Amino acid sequence: MLTPIAPPDFDVDIDLLYATPDNLTGLPIYRNPHCLLHPDAAAALRAAIRLARGIGCRLRLYDAFRPVEAQWALWRALPDPSYIADPSGGSTHSRGIAVDLTLADGTGLPLDMGTGFDDMTEQSHHGRTDLTAEQQRNRAALLGVMTAAGWRHYACEWWHYQLPDEQRYPLLTDAALGGLMMG
Repeated sequence: MLTPIAPPDFDVDIDLLYATPDNLTGLPIYRNPHCLLHPDAAAALRAAIRLARGIGCRLRLYDAFRPVEAQWALWRALPDPSYIADPSGGSTHSRGIAVDLTLADGTGLPLDMGTGFDDMTEQSHHGRTDLTAEQQRNRAALLGVMTAAGWRHYACEWWHYQLPDEQRYPLLTDAALGGLMMG
């Protein structure tokens, strides 16, 4: 049902920050981190990988499929629908059709996007003109790669991209996956 995203099948860097305390909750959310996507999203990710490679970059994934249980943990930490999808309505991550990611240079060093991942402030919004020219170019490059590969951006988070028509995809719980990620 979900496609594992990992080298060598996918030429990406995986850095699942919700398996670490380096996220907005300050605590690890995933006990057993797995980078997974719906097959449609995995195909769109392959296209994005090729496009990023064409500009001398790599993709670094911070999150992909996020079980509903994990979405609740984020919502409890920051119940702000501008940044966290209300789990009662469902998240695109919990459908396996969203990724949180950045561009990295050829050596794997993430490009400067002006804020870090999970910086839930207006500085993280797309279209900021109060960033340096380099930061604006880096965000524009990521936006170009991802939209050319068929992803839609989310206006409040430069790192979040999702497939369109989210209601076509069911919500998935960790329980339904046998406790694969949350334990």
